[in-house]
Amino acid sequence: MQTRNTFKGVSKAFSLAICLVLFANFSFGQKLQLNDSGYFETRGVNVLVFNSQYNGMFFDEKTAGIEMIHHGVRTATGGAVRLQNTPEQWDQIPELVNRKVNKASNKIEATLRYKEFDFNSRLVVTAKDKGIEISVYLDQPVPEKLVGSAGLNLEFLPSAYFEKSYLADGKPGYFPLYPSSDMKIEPGSKKIQQFANFTTFDDRGRGEFIVPKSIASGKTIVLAPEDPEHQIKIQSANDIMLFDGRNLGQNGWFIVRSLLPANKTGRVLSWYLEPNAITNWKRKPVIGFSQVGYNSHQEKVAVIELDKNDTPLKTASLFQVTVEGNSIEKLKGNVKLWGRYLRYNYLKFDFSTVKDPGLYYIQYGNQKTNTFSIKAGVYNDSWHPTLDVWFPVQMDHMQVNEAYRVWHGAPFLDDALQAPVNIPFFDGYSMGASTQTKYKPLERIPGLDVGGWFDAGDFDIQTGSHCNAVSSLVDAWEHFRIDRDQTFVDYPSRYVDIHRPDGKPDMLQQIEHGTLNMVAQVKNIGHPVRGIIVPNLHQYHHLGDASTETDNLPYNSNLKPYHSDGRSSGTMDDRWAFTERSTFLDYSTAAALAAASRALKGYNDTLSQQCLAFAKQLWNENENGTDTTRFATRFGRNLKIGAALQLYITTKEERYEAAFKEGIWESLDRNVSFGIKLALQAYPYMDEVYKQKLHDYVVKYRAFCDQYEKQNPFGVPIALGGWGGSGGVVNFATTNYYANKYFPDIITAEYVYRGLNYIFGCHPYSNVSFVSSVGTVSKKITYGNNRADFSFIAGGIVPGILVLKPDFPENKEDWPFFWGENEVTVGGCGDYIFLAAAAADLAKGKEKKL
Repeated sequence: MQTRNTFKGVSKAFSLAICLVLFANFSFGQKLQLNDSGYFETRGVNVLVFNSQYNGMFFDEKTAGIEMIHHGVRTATGGAVRLQNTPEQWDQIPELVNRKVNKASNKIEATLRYKEFDFNSRLVVTAKDKGIEISVYLDQPVPEKLVGSAGLNLEFLPSAYFEKSYLADGKPGYFPLYPSSDMKIEPGSKKIQQFANFTTFDDRGRGEFIVPKSIASGKTIVLAPEDPEHQIKIQSANDIMLFDGRNLGQNGWFIVRSLLPANKTGRVLSWYLEPNAITNWKRKPVIGFSQVGYNSHQEKVAVIELDKNDTPLKTASLFQVTVEGNSIEKLKGNVKLWGRYLRYNYLKFDFSTVKDPGLYYIQYGNQKTNTFSIKAGVYNDSWHPTLDVWFPVQMDHMQVNEAYRVWHGAPFLDDALQAPVNIPFFDGYSMGASTQTKYKPLERIPGLDVGGWFDAGDFDIQTGSHCNAVSSLVDAWEHFRIDRDQTFVDYPSRYVDIHRPDGKPDMLQQIEHGTLNMVAQVKNIGHPVRGIIVPNLHQYHHLGDASTETDNLPYNSNLKPYHSDGRSSGTMDDRWAFTERSTFLDYSTAAALAAASRALKGYNDTLSQQCLAFAKQLWNENENGTDTTRFATRFGRNLKIGAALQLYITTKEERYEAAFKEGIWESLDRNVSFGIKLALQAYPYMDEVYKQKLHDYVVKYRAFCDQYEKQNPFGVPIALGGWGGSGGVVNFATTNYYANKYFPDIITAEYVYRGLNYIFGCHPYSNVSFVSSVGTVSKKITYGNNRADFSFIAGGIVPGILVLKPDFPENKEDWPFFWGENEVTVGGCGDYIFLAAAAADLAKGKEKKL
C-alpha cells in the first residue's frame, strides 16, 4: 500500500506538471492590439486586415485580404467575401473600396465591392477576448444571383496543416496530404468567373460546373488542436464549412467558409477566431550567409536575423570541420548591432580574417548553420546547372531528354494563330482594335514553330524576356568565351539530350535557340510580338508535359472539334500571337538581335545575317516614331540607346554611335542608377573623352549604392512590390562588375560579391540559396512547370524575398505556388549566368594578383 500511495502521489505530481506544460504551451497570451503598423499583434500572432489587397492582373495571389502570421509563419490568407467555395486563380475578386483603422477601439473596417453585381459588403475586424471577431455587414441584401455563392472565406496554407488534425463540433478528422475529398456536379449551373469568354475546363462532354463538397462542418472548428504552433479555433452562430481547394487546382488551399444569408441586412454573419499564442514565444535566429561559400580574399560577413523580443548575444563563432569530422573554433568574434529592418532586428558577424581553405560553419548561441566552403574559385561552377539543365528544359518546340527522364515532348508544333482583336485576356495579355499585321483574326501565321523558351512556370513565349535572356547570354559569351559543352541539340529531329556533349558550345546553342523564334516573328509577322500563349484557361493551367497542351496539329475550321484528318484538327487549341506593336519591344529586339548577330557569326552565319538585317530594319522603322505607352515612356529612351549601342558595336556605323551618345548623358542626368549599366557596357568602344566624363557619374553611382547599406543590413536593393527582388539584386551586382572592371578605384569587388551573397543565402527570412542546386542548401521547391510535384528544375533562380505589407519578408520553401516568390523566368536565368560567370572571372583575377 505504501508503494502504491507513493506511486499515486508521483503520478499526480507528474500529471500536474504535464498540465502546467500544456497550459504554458497553449496559453493564449495577451489580447491582440492594433500596432503602429496597422495590424493586430500579440506575441506569436499577427492578424493583417487588407494591408495588401487583391489586384486586377493576376487576381488571387494568396497575399491579400485578412491574413495571419502565426508563430513567424504566414498560415492564413484571403479573408474576404468570395463567390466560390474554393476560388481558383482567375475567379472574381472584390475591390477594396476603403479601409479604416480605429486604434482607439482596436478595430479595422474594410469595404469590399463586386461592381459586376453592384454588391458591397463591409468587413469589421475587432480584437475580442483571446482572438478577433470578424463580422460581415450589408446595407443591401445579397443579390439574388449570388445567394448560395457569396460567403465569408478564410484560406489556410495546406503545407502548414499537413499531417495534422481538426475537430468540427468535436468530431475528429485529419488534413490529407493529397486531395481526395468528394466533388459534385451541378448541371446547368454556370461558374462566376472573370474571363467569361474562356473555358476553365476542357469542354469534352463537360459543360457542367464541378464543385467540391465540404470535408467537415459545424458551429465550432478547431484546426490542429494537437499543435500549439498552429492551433486555431473558429466559432460562429452560422454553419462553418471546411473545404479542400486542391481538387480543382493544385494551388488550392484549405478553406473555412460560411455562406451569407439571403434577404438580410446589417450584421449578417460573424466569426470568432482564436489563434493559440505560445507564452513568451520567440522566433529562432536566422543566420544569413552564402551557401556557395567564399573566396579566401573576399569579405565574409554573416547577417543574423532576430525576433524583436530576442536579446542579442555578444559573440558568434566560426568553426572549421576537419577531415576527422571534428570541429575546431577558428574565430570567436563580437557581433555588431545593425538595428531594425522591417519587423526584425539584425546583427553582423564579420569573419573576413579567416582565409584558410576548408569547410566551415557558424554558431550563434544554440543556432548552428550547415557547412560551407572557403576556397579559391568558389563561384566557378555556380552557373553550370542553369546552362546545363534549366535552359534546355525550357526549350520550346523540342523534345527534351535527361538520362532516364523525358522532361517533355516536342510541343506547340501547331503554332500559331493571329489573336483576335478587342478581347479580354489573362496574364497581362491584350489586343486592341487592330492586329497591326496582314493577318486576319484566327488566321494561321506561318513559321513560328521554331526556337524559343517557355518563359517561366507556364508555357508561353514572352518576347521581352527572350530579348533580355539573349542579350545576357551574348554578354557572357563575349566577355568570358564560355565554351562548355554538356547538351546535345538536333533540330532536324527536334531533340535535346541533357548531359550529352555534341561538340558545340552550349552557350551558342542557347543563343541560337532563343534567336530563332525572335527572327521568325520579325520575318513572318513584320515585327516582334508581345507573346505567344494558349487561348484557354484550361490550357494555361496545364501542369505536366508541354507537348500535351495542344494536339500539335494546325487548326482547321472545316473539321469538327476533336476530329482530325491526320494533318490538321478541328480543335482550336493552337497558341495565339498577340501582335500589337510597340516601340519598346522593337528596340529591345533590335538590341538583342544586333548582339546575337556577333555571337552567331561563324557558328550559324545565315541566322547571324538575318539577325543584323532585322535589327537594322526595326531601328529604321522606329527611329522617328513615337510611342506613348507606359512602358515606352518609362523605359523607351534607354531601350533606344541600348539598341543604338549594340548596332554600333556590331556595325561601327557612326549614326548609331551618335544616337547612343546623344541619349546616354541625358539618361544618366535623369537617373544615374538607371542608365549607368548601359554607359559602362559602352566603355571599351568609346573614346577617351567619353571615358573621362563617365568617371564622375560612377562616383555619383557609388554614393547611390552606399545608401543601400543604410536602408537594410544586406546592402542591396530589396524590392517592396508584388514580385521578389532577386532580379534587381542581380542587376545591381552586374552593374557593379562593369564599374569595378573599368573604375576599380571607385567600385570595389565587394559591391559585386554582396549581391551574390544575398542570392546565395545572406538575405531575410531564411538562409537558403535562391538558385536551385547551387550551394549546400538551395531551393528545392519552385514555381516551375513541375511545381505540382513540389520539386524544382536545377539552376533556376527564384524572385526570392517578397515583402508583404507592411513589414513581413517571406519566401516559402514548403509551398511552390507563390509565383511572386518562387517563379523562375528565362530573363532572370540569363542574367544570373552572366553574373555568376562574371564573379568567377573577377575572383580569378584577384587570386592571380595575390
